[in-house]
Amino acid sequence: MTVSCGIVGLPNVGKSTIFNALTAAAAEQANYPFCTIEPNIAIVDVPDTNLHEIHSRISTQKVIPASLRVVDIAGLIAGASKGEGMGNQFLANIRECDAIMQVVRCFTTPSVVREGAVDPVADIEIIELELILADLETVVRARERVKKKTRSGDKDAIVELGVMDRAKEVLENDRLLRTEEWTAHERSVLRPLCLMTIKKMLYVANVGDDDLCGTSSHAQEVAKKALESGAEWLPICGDLECELRTMGTEDRDMFMTDLGIKELGLERLIQCTYKLLDLQTFYTAGEKEVRAWTVHKGWEAPRGAGVIHTDFEKKFIRAEIYSVQDLIDYESEAAIKSAGKLRTEGRSYVMQEGDICHFLIGP
Repeated sequence: MTVSCGIVGLPNVGKSTIFNALTAAAAEQANYPFCTIEPNIAIVDVPDTNLHEIHSRISTQKVIPASLRVVDIAGLIAGASKGEGMGNQFLANIRECDAIMQVVRCFTTPSVVREGAVDPVADIEIIELELILADLETVVRARERVKKKTRSGDKDAIVELGVMDRAKEVLENDRLLRTEEWTAHERSVLRPLCLMTIKKMLYVANVGDDDLCGTSSHAQEVAKKALESGAEWLPICGDLECELRTMGTEDRDMFMTDLGIKELGLERLIQCTYKLLDLQTFYTAGEKEVRAWTVHKGWEAPRGAGVIHTDFEKKFIRAEIYSVQDLIDYESEAAIKSAGKLRTEGRSYVMQEGDICHFLIGP
């Protein structure tokens, strides 16, 4: 599965700069509103040191990392839910993403156009109100369709109507759906609506190069907002990250050391996104390829196999599994088997981070 993350924010907060920094792409950047019109899309490899460890011990033709789909979407303004600015197109693009990454301006560079003083919390509230209003419109329309079905006594429709009534009430009170507790069944009812306020949110505080750790008052306001709304947050200096991306490896490493930066923004973003979405990685390794696969935490072995091919979930028989650490400790699969570390797991096995799997699939 490829995870998709949509970058949103008000105009001139540095969305395209962050997009370029994270993806090494070349989306247009300018200090005027709506420089991004069509969404910029990039598929980036997930940095993964485990792949190197596996490949150094198992001879293979290809190494394929997991990937993250990043979408840079046109800037949002008040009234977007009613079609203002690039509103309708903007909202449609968000609905397709697994998580939302909201870029919030925390730098004070006067050359970048902005009406009024820098105010991260007000910016966040503008965007989230528009998402709430758009979701409310979606729920109201869906509720009317379901309500018609209840007239015939459809029991499933009656249950669905109750879920939609609850969602409608939450949104009418200007609350985000993700801040509420929803049962698995309730989520299954809401899932086809592709509601935006139930998606996980990562706030990216776009800080100046004098606030790389996000200790300024503006960045800390974002951190507080994230804590209150059950989101994650991450300080990134978009301009500096773009500059680092253009450097050679040696110069970049030296520059990062001087600045005390341990990881590029992409690595930190992916770590936050995986944490936000409760994701983990397992691997397959053989003569043809070593490959990383992304699954949700708590998934059992058949569902993990189904990520490789949908038929594998139904035809799953068992899995032979060892860990990346086992491979590091014993240096080869043969040695792992001799040491009795190769495990045979059935359908109820819960996948773990760093598993290396051989799935046995029936006809």
